[in-house]
Amino acid sequence: MLKHADRKIAKKSILFSSLPGDLTDTLLERAAANAYERGTTIFLQGDPAVSVYIVLDGWTKLFRISPNGTEAVVGVFTRGRSFGEAAAFRGDVYPVTAEAVTDCRLLQVSTALILETMKSRPELCTAILAATFQHLHSLIGQVEQLKAHTGAQRVAEFLLELCPRDEGACTVTLPYDKILIAGRLGMKPESLSRAFARLRKFGVMVKQNHAALADVGRLRDYAEEDPAASWSKAQ
Repeated sequence: MLKHADRKIAKKSILFSSLPGDLTDTLLERAAANAYERGTTIFLQGDPAVSVYIVLDGWTKLFRISPNGTEAVVGVFTRGRSFGEAAAFRGDVYPVTAEAVTDCRLLQVSTALILETMKSRPELCTAILAATFQHLHSLIGQVEQLKAHTGAQRVAEFLLELCPRDEGACTVTLPYDKILIAGRLGMKPESLSRAFARLRKFGVMVKQNHAALADVGRLRDYAEEDPAASWSKAQ
C-alpha cells in the first residue's frame, strides 16, 4: 500500500498528471515503492525494460559508458520525475544504466501492466508519449547548452535551475557531488572548478555543497549572453 504522500507525488508526474483519476488509481494500486541506498544500481544498460520509475525522494542518474570507459551522464532525476517510459512503450531494453545518486525511494510500475492497460485505456499511450517528449526536449536542451554556451555559462544555468527566486540574493544547495555535476554538464571536474572560479566575478561563491548567488538577475544575464558577442567585444 502506497503512502498518501507517495500517491500525491506520483499524480503530479508527467506520466500520471494527464490521466483520469480512476486510471491513475488502478495503476498505483499495483505499483510498489522501493528504497535504494546511494550507489545502488537500479538497472543496467541492456536489461529488459520491466518497469517505469518515478522518483519519490532523493536523486537518480541515468548514464552510458563509452567504449573508452568514460561515463556519459544522460540525465539526473529528482522527486516527481519519471524515467524508463520509452523503453517500456516499445517493450525494449533499457538504453542506459540507472543508479541511485543519493539514498532514494522510487515508485516502480510494471511494464507488463502498462502495456496491458494500453489496450483498454488508450489515454495511457498519450501519457507515455508526453513523458517521452519531455525527455527528448530535455536532451535537446542539453545539446544546445553544449553547443552554444561556455562551461561557466552552463554552470550558471545549473545554479539558476536550483534557485527558487528570480532576483536578489540566493543560496542554493548543490544536490549531488561535483563530479556528477561536471558529468551532467559535459565537463571534466577540473573544468568545473575553473568555471566556479570564473563565476566569482558574477557574485557566485561556492563553499562545500552550497553556492551563494549575490545577484540572481546578473547571473541570469551572463548565462543568457551570446558567447560570440563577448568575443567580438574583445577584438
